[in-house]
Amino acid sequence: MAARSGARRSSARRDRPRPRSRRDEAEGGGGGQTRSPPRVYLPGSGPPLGPDEELVMDEEAYVLYHRAGTGAPCLSFDVVRDELGEGREEPPLSVLLCAGTQGPAAQGNRVLVMKMQNLHGLRGRRGGSDSDDDDEDEEEEEEEERQPQLLLAMAPHYGGINRLRVTELGTGPVAAAWSEKGQVEVLALGGALAALGGLQGGEGGLLLRDQGALPPLFTFGGHMAEGFAIDWSPTVLGRLLSGDCGGGVHLWHPREGGGWAVDQRPLVGHSRSVEDLQWSPSEPPVFCSCSADASLRVWDVRAPPHRACQLTVPAAHAGDVNVLSWSRRDPALLSGGDDGALRLWDLRRLQTGSSVATFKQHGGPITSVEWHPTESGVLAAAEDDVVSQWDLGVERDPEAGGGREEEGEAAALPPQLLFLHQGEREVKELHWHPQCPGLLLTTARAGIAAFRTVSV
Repeated sequence: MAARSGARRSSARRDRPRPRSRRDEAEGGGGGQTRSPPRVYLPGSGPPLGPDEELVMDEEAYVLYHRAGTGAPCLSFDVVRDELGEGREEPPLSVLLCAGTQGPAAQGNRVLVMKMQNLHGLRGRRGGSDSDDDDEDEEEEEEEERQPQLLLAMAPHYGGINRLRVTELGTGPVAAAWSEKGQVEVLALGGALAALGGLQGGEGGLLLRDQGALPPLFTFGGHMAEGFAIDWSPTVLGRLLSGDCGGGVHLWHPREGGGWAVDQRPLVGHSRSVEDLQWSPSEPPVFCSCSADASLRVWDVRAPPHRACQLTVPAAHAGDVNVLSWSRRDPALLSGGDDGALRLWDLRRLQTGSSVATFKQHGGPITSVEWHPTESGVLAAAEDDVVSQWDLGVERDPEAGGGREEEGEAAALPPQLLFLHQGEREVKELHWHPQCPGLLLTTARAGIAAFRTVSV
């Protein structure tokens, strides 16, 4: 839920009222004067803003929030695992990321390897109103120490990057990048990460280093069209899938000694663009695909290409199916489409062609969806300007008594919906950080945001 005045970010959640707007403060003042009661704000449904109102961020709804500008917008990014350990919850946090730009000129694009560090929480940033001058000086010094840093290594790349995925090979982290020029490259990230190490120790703000192009370990130009779909296998080191806008999917096999052998005969079945690919987290030869032809397909790469498609859901959505996420904890698949719907599929009943549940909270096409890496049933999804967080294990209890009664449109929200985050224009992709529980990262027009809400 959001205040209604002077900032850019807003959130909606169901367990807290929104803070006052500046107009409320002006009207209510202090000393016990009457203020207008808080109202629930629901993205896309209002209540509409008045001429002197603007949404502001409810800082009590976030554990932390930071945003890093990327210059040109990035359609895609991925997390690079670091050596700082697992289960990191306490700020300050540090995250390594890799992203690819989509600039207007082919020669102006970059692969970005970045480190967002010294990410402190929002709570406790300000001291009490009764602090004396010495306390204020201490707070100013503390704020300087809490200044976040962005370490950024930029490598030139000819052509915008449609999608990028990172994995760890024996030689170190690599990124597979789908270029708008119609080829897929595997790029070594070691040199760029070393360049970030050379930037350590600076004070405040942005620390930047331009460097030469990242060395390509392999390039495949056999697709008949450019594409977006790409996925590294979580069970077979170095195995890769890439799908194109012509409906073809190519399987990459890692070679001993380096490089890849790519099947020249694509796996075919989709009649339109392959939008996303997801390997099974438990069955090495199995993967799922979704397409602009509205279908889902399950494949087994042990079969010959013409028989590899084992199962088809022909009308999974009412239009393009844009994104998939295969749960690592449950036999469940998520899909998001141009119809704005999130659909939950039980893989044990996929042959029925019916989803287990459908959630229609977003008003536009779903651009990204991802299961939480450790929490069963928890997920996040995005459309252009809203990121939602869900817990599918929650059910409404009609006999529950007590607590605050929800009113109006808030009462109609599905009980599984935990949080609605706004303020990122044109969100294209999101990822949970696998080493920092609850930390969600998004890429949008203004850059990459890292935030954690009180709900997850």
